[in-house]
Amino acid sequence: MSRNITAHTETKPHISQEPAVYQLSLYPGARAIDAPSHQSLLASAQADGVELHASCRNGTCRACLRRLHSGQVTYPIEWPGLSAQEKAEGYILPCVARPASDLVLAAQG
Repeated sequence: MSRNITAHTETKPHISQEPAVYQLSLYPGARAIDAPSHQSLLASAQADGVELHASCRNGTCRACLRRLHSGQVTYPIEWPGLSAQEKAEGYILPCVARPASDLVLAAQG
C-alpha cells in the first residue's frame, strides 16, 4: 500500500540572532554602559572597566547583591540566591542577572 505524504512548510519571519543591547546605569552618578542581553550585568560592567564587588559569579555567595531601581532582568538559573522578600524589594544578583530592558542599578549594595 502506497501512502502519499505531503510535507507542509511554513515561512517564518526572519528573527535576528544578535542579542539585544540595553543601557545599564549605576545610581548615583555613573555613566551608562552597554549591557548585551546574553551576558551578566557583572560581565558587562567589567568589560567596560566598571568594578562591581563579586566573588562566586554563580549566584550563591550574594557578594554582588544590589538593588534594581528600574528595569527588568532575567536569570539563566531557576532561582538565584535571593529570598522571595529580597526579590520583591527589588534586589538582584548582577553576577547572574541578564538585562531584559534598560536598567538603573544601585552603585552600592
